[in-house]
Amino acid sequence: MRLTHPTGDEAIDLDEVDLVGPVLHAEGDPHAIWLAMRTHDPVHWQQLRPDLGFWSATAYDDVARVLRDHTAFTSEHGTLLNLLGRKDPAGGKQLPATDPPRHTRMRSPIQRALNGRAVEGHRGVIRDEVRRLFTGVVDGEPFDFAALTDQLPMAVIGTLMGLDRDDWSHLTFLTTQAVAPDDPEFVRPEGAQATLHRAHRELFACLQDAIAKRQGGGTGDLIDVLSTMEFEDGAGPLTAGEIVSNCYSLLLGANVTTPHVPNAALAELTVTGTYADWADHPELLGSGIEEALRWSSPTSHFIRYATHDVQLGKVTVRAGEAVAAWIGSANRDASVFPDPYTFDIRRNAQRHLAFGVGPHFCLGHALVRITLEEFFQELFAQFEHFEPAGEPEHLHSNFIAGIKHLPLVATRRKGDNWRGRRDGGIEGVSR
Repeated sequence: MRLTHPTGDEAIDLDEVDLVGPVLHAEGDPHAIWLAMRTHDPVHWQQLRPDLGFWSATAYDDVARVLRDHTAFTSEHGTLLNLLGRKDPAGGKQLPATDPPRHTRMRSPIQRALNGRAVEGHRGVIRDEVRRLFTGVVDGEPFDFAALTDQLPMAVIGTLMGLDRDDWSHLTFLTTQAVAPDDPEFVRPEGAQATLHRAHRELFACLQDAIAKRQGGGTGDLIDVLSTMEFEDGAGPLTAGEIVSNCYSLLLGANVTTPHVPNAALAELTVTGTYADWADHPELLGSGIEEALRWSSPTSHFIRYATHDVQLGKVTVRAGEAVAAWIGSANRDASVFPDPYTFDIRRNAQRHLAFGVGPHFCLGHALVRITLEEFFQELFAQFEHFEPAGEPEHLHSNFIAGIKHLPLVATRRKGDNWRGRRDGGIEGVSR
């Protein structure tokens, strides 16, 4: 998604807006549309066809309520716009599409495996993978920064899930194809729907193979956690299909979100010339990462369905109606984030909704934060300067706000002269 700086003076007819079309999110200006909605119609209805439409929640408080209140807004009927009008086969089986209390029981063992203390033990592996990524960057020569970051999440989640390194590149491609089947680089000749189905089939087949290879031998990784979960209500353990479905969810969550945080940050820092300011203030690493999460908002939306008539803002959402909670809009709400269209590493952005809020708060948030800490620390340590080498290209997706190509030229530091280097840690970042 293009990360623009709208003023509110843009001529936008909200009755003509189509937030479903992926082209808008790659080539148009969703941020200008969201600003107009927050100003004039913060809970806006879009009719797609005579029998189908949805509400868009764009203000921070409304988005947070839709995501938080599972008793009023269920996730079990589908969580994405591309499922509108169809039953979600993952409902009640896959974590993102399951409500409490079952969701809570499914989530707890995975959350223990991904909490800060557990993930901290993998910091060295993450650091090594980040350094490996940077070895191919040639001083003074153009390169695609997004192609580099594209490899980052799989190196982390692939290790934690026990997936073969030889499969990482293909799995990364398939997960991107699954969230952007309309994108010209990923769509198959048969069309977007066929692309989506093929990507899902291949992903599930790869994961089934990974599970089958274990032949009952546990290694203690995330796949084992899913395979051995037991439920007090007598409903468990998960079926083989549910294990694969939840592996897919974990893989998708890592691969299609994490790389877009540094992509969005570097795109802005190089244009504004503020990269050096952040690199020169390592004590601001933590606040800068939270701002990068707010700024990028990699997951654009989640869908929820009203379980009963609900008053949301000034409108009544009828039972069964869908609401798109636009996270990218909430994270630009000026009532919560003053001067929201400025990337400010000194901002207190901890209220951002990039990880969601409520029962579906991102399971991998600790893993993402540690990965980004290691990434930006190594970035600042190795590179003194970046310049744009071309225009960014954005992913055609209404779900993921992604940059798929980011041409840059890097200037490497001469010697070990970054003052952020500390024995055993980074200034301002707890270890």
